[in-house]
Amino acid sequence: MKIKIYYHHTDCGGVVYYANYLNFLEEARTEFLAAKGVSIKDQAVDGTMFVVARQEIDYKYPAVYGDILEVATLISGTSGVRVNFEHEIKNQEGRLIVKAKTVLVCVGKDFKPKSIPEQVLQMMTR
Repeated sequence: MKIKIYYHHTDCGGVVYYANYLNFLEEARTEFLAAKGVSIKDQAVDGTMFVVARQEIDYKYPAVYGDILEVATLISGTSGVRVNFEHEIKNQEGRLIVKAKTVLVCVGKDFKPKSIPEQVLQMMTR
């Protein structure tokens, strides 16, 4: 997924504000799953939600206003209720900006962990 950096993404130092990367990662995961046929919205309507249980981010280099970032996303593993994602964000020159790992947990409407529906798991990992 590509993201163009606008002024509102930056802080007073002119670099992308660190918390904005969480938004970029969320958007990339949503697009990644949509490309595999998994609609986060449809799953929620059906009573299956995915919540962030853990987030790791290593900031390697600053991104600045006008940069075009590319977010690469992959699933590195799954278990009964968990999906592990790995992300790399690079700028238009191919320079590594961020490395991140995200753990999502599948929950029901009561926010208690539940098994990932088999069909959803198959779609995610194909």
